[in-house]
Amino acid sequence: MSWYVVYTKPKWEKKVAERLTEMGVVAYCPLIAKISQWSDRKKKVMVPLFNSYIFVQIADKDRSQVFEIPGAIRYLFWLGKPAVVKDIEIEAIQNWLSAPETFEIAIETWRKGDKIVLESGPFIDQEAVVQEVKQSHYLLVLESLGCVLKVEKKQL
Repeated sequence: MSWYVVYTKPKWEKKVAERLTEMGVVAYCPLIAKISQWSDRKKKVMVPLFNSYIFVQIADKDRSQVFEIPGAIRYLFWLGKPAVVKDIEIEAIQNWLSAPETFEIAIETWRKGDKIVLESGPFIDQEAVVQEVKQSHYLLVLESLGCVLKVEKKQL
């Protein structure tokens, strides 16, 4: 069985993953802890790592079962076929999320347009282009994976 990427309604990632799991489908919605601030308080909340995307491991013939769940919109396609994610890539995301403190990225000298090779973390040895440099984060384009990675700067 292969891992596929399912596009969901915005803010429905966790609900869709839970309902698919209840249905017997292996669904994975990677979550990260984020501090959200309201006018009167701050709270640590778990938010999806990828907005509007979840991963499902399902047989090709059973792929249509996903659409029985409200909130599941479509599969992500790559070159005219449903995008397949390798097991090793799912494991890399899981390993990274299970121990986020062990991965550190030094990015002090990067500038917009720089081409770099990531030296640690789940995307080790991947080439990236620095797309945006902000005070709180960097945006990196991972062309080989077709995605944009947001790296937030840690407060010292």
